[in-house]
Amino acid sequence: MVPQEIKDLIETKLPGVQAFVNSEDNVHFSAIVIGEIFRGQRVVKQQQMVYAVLGDKITSGEIHALALRTLTPEVWEKEQHDR
Repeated sequence: MVPQEIKDLIETKLPGVQAFVNSEDNVHFSAIVIGEIFRGQRVVKQQQMVYAVLGDKITSGEIHALALRTLTPEVWEKEQHDR
């Protein structure tokens, strides 16, 4: 898989989120997923939501590893402002 495919899958299956996905080898990925859908959810639950979308890609080995961050829009904005 390539990062754009993962981005599209996440954004399609979790409406209203924005995903940034990177990879140097198209097997090991990092992703930041931002959305209102995460509001009020514990981090573990947020990440489970994303992993549920990618489940078959992970179990099949198309995604060998995924470093994942999930954020609400407010947290994302604050992080961008603090840079």
